[in-house]
Amino acid sequence: MPIYILDEAIYFPNVESATKEGILAVGGDLSEERLLLAYKSGIFPWYSDDEPIIWWTPNPRFVLFPTELKVSKSMQQLLNKNAFDVTYNQVFVQVMQACAAAKRNYQTEDEQGTWITDDMIEAYYNLHKKGFATSVEVWEKDELVGGLYGVQIGKCFFGESMFHTKSNASKYGFISLVKKLQEENFAIIDCQVYTPHLESLGAKHIERKDFISILEKHTTL
Repeated sequence: MPIYILDEAIYFPNVESATKEGILAVGGDLSEERLLLAYKSGIFPWYSDDEPIIWWTPNPRFVLFPTELKVSKSMQQLLNKNAFDVTYNQVFVQVMQACAAAKRNYQTEDEQGTWITDDMIEAYYNLHKKGFATSVEVWEKDELVGGLYGVQIGKCFFGESMFHTKSNASKYGFISLVKKLQEENFAIIDCQVYTPHLESLGAKHIERKDFISILEKHTTL
């Protein structure tokens, strides 16, 4: 199946034209308008420094419904003890930089690159300044030991990346975020692709068409 080449027009083809792997299109830019259209359409960018922008829409989609959050006994004990402090939107760029520096599980020792490029950091910081991107910071005293960031449109949160330098810090921040989103009646958290870490917290696969139906209902600004 051919892959669509984007130009300056703010447009994406129908997600059903994506490859089996979930690649929908390449090219375009990371402008606020294009990124917001992408997320509302169930599409996200994921590429390396030496590649053009690659736009993905996997099927099935890995998601977490906030009301289905699972918290293990050991994590609940940490939460009860207030083991870490959690803040929101205090050091957005620092969180993105820490995510970029974190070694991904799928990387080898010779593959230390990141998909969080300088252009990505600038683009998502612009979304952050407009209120569409959120960071979660996990602190131990005055040290940033974990966190995550994502895009927030309407009642949908699109998780992008997380990091930790202390055991359980990123999971602690994620659980705190989900509890906050529960209180705010969020419909869904997009986790994009499968990880055992997020499955243990209650994330699961759903069909892309069902995911997009939820977005159509809940991303109204």
